Amino acid sequence: MRGQRRRIPIEDGPPSMLYTVKQVELAIRRHLDDMLKPAGITALQYTALTVLWRRDGLTLTELAHNSFVTVQSMADLVRSLSRRDLITRRPDPDHGRRQLVSLTGAGRALLERYEQEAATLERTMLAALSAGESEELRRMLALCRRALS
Repeated sequence: MRGQRRRIPIEDGPPSMLYTVKQVELAIRRHLDDMLKPAGITALQYTALTVLWRRDGLTLTELAHNSFVTVQSMADLVRSLSRRDLITRRPDPDHGRRQLVSLTGAGRALLERYEQEAATLERTMLAALSAGESEELRRMLALCRRALS
């Protein structure tokens, strides 16, 4: 079998970086879903709300891009969040056909209610790292995100 590469069984090697990152993402999402269950929103809805907390007045497309979902999925999320009075839509004064999405007072109050729990979840996730390692991880993940953008 000269010239052929030996295939290493998956269980013999460390998991790929893609697999590891996905497992972290799924664990975070599971914890967020559990945390947010009393509020009746999902981790995806929470993500969209936090994006609007940082950058209010986004278009549906911008909100979808920044929330890591498709425009169609975001349209469904926006309808649901709008029905719950957590966000509002208004015409974009610079473009007649677009609408801008913003948080309502109720949306801000919901985020404020869960701000400390979300911060505790992040601290728990990073507890095994030093402050310097946490910042280095944040920097490296941002580089990975930019490389894939």
